[in-house]
This record gives sequence, C-alpha cells and structure tokens, in this order.
Amino acid sequence: MPLINVKLTPGATPEQKATLVQEMTEVLVRVLGKNPASTHVIIEEVSAENWGVGGETVASLRARGAAGVSKG
Repeated sequence: MPLINVKLTPGATPEQKATLVQEMTEVLVRVLGKNPASTHVIIEEVSAENWGVGGETVASLRARGAAGVSKG
C-alpha cells in the first residue's frame, strides 16, 4: 500500500488536485510497478502563514514579492 503525501499551500483547483492524484498514481505504477488500486495519495493544504522558507513565512515572502515564490 504505497502512500504519497503532497503538501501545498491553498489555491489548487479541484480539477488540479484530481490531476495531481491521477498523475502521482501513474508515476508509482510506471516506475515501481505498484497497483493503482492500492496506491493512496493525500493532499494536505498548509496555510502560507504556517509554511516557512529561509527563515520567513511564505505569506511574508509573497507579500514582498520575493523571487522564486509562487503567488499561490
């Protein structure tokens, strides 16, 4: 029973999440030969205030338009 845990800041659409689940499952099938019926994918959304990079929260990095940080 493989488990893939994806952590994202909020903003992905339901369609994007469905595609992510499908394609992550396909990777485990293709690369490791796993059974898609027993492959689990969990998407956890973490607020930008609760995610830190380089000593700052993602929220503060986005607020100041830091390079390399997506808008959401």
